[in-house]
Amino acid sequence: MSFIWPMMLLFLLLIPLFVVLYLRMQQRRRELAARYGTLGQLREGAGRPLGRRRHIPPALFLAGLAILLIALARPQTVVSLPRLEGTIILAFDVSGSMAADDLEPTRMEAAKTAALAFVNRQPASVQIGVVAFSDSGFAVQLPTNEQETIIAAINRLAPERGTSLGQGILVALDTIFVAEEEPRLYSNLTPTPTAEPTPVPPGTYTSAAIVLLTDGENTAPPDPFEAAQYVADRGVRIYPIGIGSAAGTTLEVEGFSVHTQLDEPTLQQIAQLTDGVYYNAANEEDLRSIYENLTPEFVVKPETMEVTSLFAGASLLVLLTGGLFSLAWFSRLP
Repeated sequence: MSFIWPMMLLFLLLIPLFVVLYLRMQQRRRELAARYGTLGQLREGAGRPLGRRRHIPPALFLAGLAILLIALARPQTVVSLPRLEGTIILAFDVSGSMAADDLEPTRMEAAKTAALAFVNRQPASVQIGVVAFSDSGFAVQLPTNEQETIIAAINRLAPERGTSLGQGILVALDTIFVAEEEPRLYSNLTPTPTAEPTPVPPGTYTSAAIVLLTDGENTAPPDPFEAAQYVADRGVRIYPIGIGSAAGTTLEVEGFSVHTQLDEPTLQQIAQLTDGVYYNAANEEDLRSIYENLTPEFVVKPETMEVTSLFAGASLLVLLTGGLFSLAWFSRLP
C-alpha cells in the first residue's frame, strides 16, 4: 500500500499521546475512588461495577481516529479488476507520400480526420494504441482508453521518409502483445521475429485488431504480405484504410517529381490474408463495422486504486460503535 499524501501519517503520533492522557485520567479516577469510596466506579442506576467495559468506548474512539488519519493520507493499493476489453492499434503511414494533396487538405490530415472520428466513436471498453511507420516503425502510444491521450498522439504525427508497410504491421502486432505483457517479437536491433508463434486461423484473435491508415505504396522491406501472413498466424485481423485517390498526384521531393497514388490492390490483399476488410477513407461511416467485428474479452488486470473511502467508512463505523457503547453503558459519549 502507498499514500498520495504520506505527510498526513505524522498525525498518527498523536495517538500515543492520547493513550498516555487517557491512562493518566484513569489513574486520577482510581485515586479519587480510593479517597471517596467505590461510588465513582458504579454505573449510574446500576449496582455493579463497570469493570473493564469502561475502556471499550475510548479504545474504539482512538481506533476510529487512527483509521481516519490514515484515510487523510489518501491510501492507494493495487487491485485486480475484472472487465471486458478489446484492443485496436491505429497504424499510421507517415511517409513522404502522405503529404500529397489529392485528398483535402493532405492525405496525412485526411488520415488524422478519419482516425479521430473513429476514436470518438469507441466505447471505454476499447483500448486504442497508436503506431507510426515510414521506412521503420515505432509505437507512439501504447493502448489506452484515455481519449485525450490518444488524440494528442495522433495530432503529433507528420510526414517523414519512405514507406515500409511491413514494419508498420509488425510493430502494430508487437504493440498489441507488449500491452498484454507477452514477450516482444521485434526490437530496434532485430528487424526479424525472435519467436515463431503456433499458427492459428486468421481472425480467431477477436479481441484485437489493427487499423492500417496508408496509401498502400510500399518502398522498403520487409515484404508487406509476409508481415500480414505473420499477423494472420497470430489470429489478428488487419483493416486497411486507403488514403488517397486512384488517379494520384505528383509531389516534389528533394528536387525530384514523384508520382504517388493509392495502391488499393495491395491493401485489399492484406485485408484478405488476415480476414479483415478494406475501407476507403472517403467512406467514414463504414468504419463502424471495425468495432462491430471486435469481440471484447474478459480480462483481470491489476490497477492502482485509491481506497480513501474504504478507510473513511471504516473509521466512521468504529467511531459510531464506540459512541453506541458509551451511550448504552454511561448515557454519554466518552
